Amino acid sequence: MTDLDERLNKILDRVSSDDFLSGRKLSGEIPFYAFDYDPKEELVVREHIQFVLNQIAKRRPDLHVQHVNLWKLVVDYLKGRKLYDRAVEMQRTKGGDAALKALKAPLDATKLAKALVEKAPPSEHDLIIVSGVGAAYPLVRTHNLLNNLHSLMGGTPLVLFYPGKYDGQSLRLFGLLQDNPYYRAFRLVD
Repeated sequence: MTDLDERLNKILDRVSSDDFLSGRKLSGEIPFYAFDYDPKEELVVREHIQFVLNQIAKRRPDLHVQHVNLWKLVVDYLKGRKLYDRAVEMQRTKGGDAALKALKAPLDATKLAKALVEKAPPSEHDLIIVSGVGAAYPLVRTHNLLNNLHSLMGGTPLVLFYPGKYDGQSLRLFGLLQDNPYYRAFRLVD
């Protein structure tokens, strides 16, 4: 069994426990968690997320859990604002840098945080799981999104599946790209 397998096998019991869901052991801290992993293991992690969701539904049918794929959220958000086709055309004709610059304001982290909580209202869910972080880069910077979610999530736990490294102080997407320091999440499992 690999280190990743051992860590993945701890997720279900952790996220479905009453202590985790109630935030009892957090001493008032924000219940944000990160599960970091080697980006090469993306497909394994995706499968395991689906396994966890299926098992929670069986073990704890009373829980309301929402899975948000960040990349799909971005695409749906742009389509809802009638910007998706224009962004694709701009990327095709003017290049990725021009499209990225044009999307900076519409994809502001404040707006995306609001879109996420509209899709998965914290008051209606016991747990929110976020994946698709790697696919959403560079359109979304994870630390900005998380910072903007703080005031919107209340006490609902959020678990971020992160293709890279999180050491409790900084996020490094793909293990390479240094993001701004982010100190407010706990590692889901070590």
